[in-house]
Amino acid sequence: MGFDVGYYVYLPPGYDTSEDRYPVVYHLHGGRPGGENKAIRLSRFIDAAIQKGTIKPTIYVFPNGGPISWYDMPELEHGMGESVFIDELIPHIDSTYRTWGTREGRALEGYSQGGRGVTRIMFKHPDLFLSVAPGGSGYGPEKRIQENNGYESEKLRFMPLGYNAWDLAKVYSSRSDKPDLSILVWDGTKCFNYEFNLKYSAYLNELGISHEFLSIPNVSHTAAGSYEVEGDRIMQHHQRTFDIYRPR
Repeated sequence: MGFDVGYYVYLPPGYDTSEDRYPVVYHLHGGRPGGENKAIRLSRFIDAAIQKGTIKPTIYVFPNGGPISWYDMPELEHGMGESVFIDELIPHIDSTYRTWGTREGRALEGYSQGGRGVTRIMFKHPDLFLSVAPGGSGYGPEKRIQENNGYESEKLRFMPLGYNAWDLAKVYSSRSDKPDLSILVWDGTKCFNYEFNLKYSAYLNELGISHEFLSIPNVSHTAAGSYEVEGDRIMQHHQRTFDIYRPR
């Protein structure tokens, strides 16, 4: 876009004193517009998990999702949030930091608006990620987009048609060559998106898309609150994949 876009990166203990390569988790923030600082508070949970040995040292990246977070909106100034992430940030991270540089060592998660972004991106680009974990996602608005000719509201339309979590899941499920995805859908039981997360999980089952569903008791719509209760389980979801494919 001819414009500098920021990100935060968490480098684990030992990164600066070793030559090791590390797996990477990309966390997509919630809310609109984008801001690379919106989810960095989660880094304290990540650091604590590494320090106590719950997960192995891992790089976490917190990008900026653009004016309509994680959507490509070419009619808006600096509006290519998804493409900047996929086409520019991921190659930049792999060339700048000591990552594995492979699908098996690259995970994707996010919360709320970021969970919507994770869901669309994982089904559009399953060749880039193996472990994925959308949380607190607004599958209700995604359903409105699907059923109303791309309109989320009277003033906001997403194009092309089919650019939503429901249709993209169906397209993915119909692919004969689809790469496997290790999917964890998670949400708090007091979140206003919880019922639609249950509906989306049932929809994935109907499509034959294997996944886990993590209910987080008594947590409202908050990424930090979800991590406070079940952050270790979310991080360990990615870690299981990393452990399988970790270079010897």
